[in-house]
Amino acid sequence: MRLDDLEVIDNRDANRFEIRVRDELAFVTYRRNDSTITYIHTEVPPSLEGHGIAAKLARHALDYARANGLEVVPMCPYVASYIERHPEYADLVHPRAGPKELRDGS
Repeated sequence: MRLDDLEVIDNRDANRFEIRVRDELAFVTYRRNDSTITYIHTEVPPSLEGHGIAAKLARHALDYARANGLEVVPMCPYVASYIERHPEYADLVHPRAGPKELRDGS
């Protein structure tokens, strides 16, 4: 399995970004309104862990927010930790959401 070959799908009916590998599904759920997108939960099946799938989902979700002019509320601990490790996304975090470190990139 090559990470670059995996496609992220926006399943709007289920409010989640998905990656399907064989018969298994990894996803990050979201709630969107006019100006914000809240990332609620990231789930990767145990058999797919350790291949960078969660990171690919988080990166896609954050790139989607940027491309659509949305502020991010990172309720999902994985997405919040991804932003901490990738401060280039810190400017997306809603001013009243998440730890101070996420809001100001410190």
